[in-house]
Amino acid sequence: MLYLDIDGVLNPEAPGRAGEFAEHRIGRMVVRLSGRHAEWLAELGECYELVWASTWEEYANTYIGPLLGLPELPYVVLSAYRYRDDDPRLPVTQLPRMRKWAPILRHADGRRFAWVDDVIPFRARRQAWPYRGVRLVPVSAAEGLRRRHVDGLLAWGAKGERGLPPQ
Repeated sequence: MLYLDIDGVLNPEAPGRAGEFAEHRIGRMVVRLSGRHAEWLAELGECYELVWASTWEEYANTYIGPLLGLPELPYVVLSAYRYRDDDPRLPVTQLPRMRKWAPILRHADGRRFAWVDDVIPFRARRQAWPYRGVRLVPVSAAEGLRRRHVDGLLAWGAKGERGLPPQ
């Protein structure tokens, strides 16, 4: 499985590659999306089940997916997150930064996964470190997803290592 963020990953804050990104107005927002990302996601979709892990939630399928030529994808529900006893232990002060980690773990349910995001907190990296079946891919919010990230994900996806132990 490949969990994808949108803002800062597919919609970079300050893309430096002139002409590669087209601007799209969605309500009062402007998002910058690249045809190259569409190609890369199609490539990754041959190796992974793509899943939105974004605060866009179901709206990713309404607004972002069609612009990238993607079919409707499953998504992780983040807005309805409520802490459960089997979630990773966190100090309360970490909850805002770690709001995606527990819902992604729940959604993965022990399956092998990669997560691409511009905000992957150190604590999540530390908790994932012992598991060979978890790949965390932090990207620069300014630049977004790059070819080196895609190549790394394709290489890792081909290895087929085990996922997390069931929770």
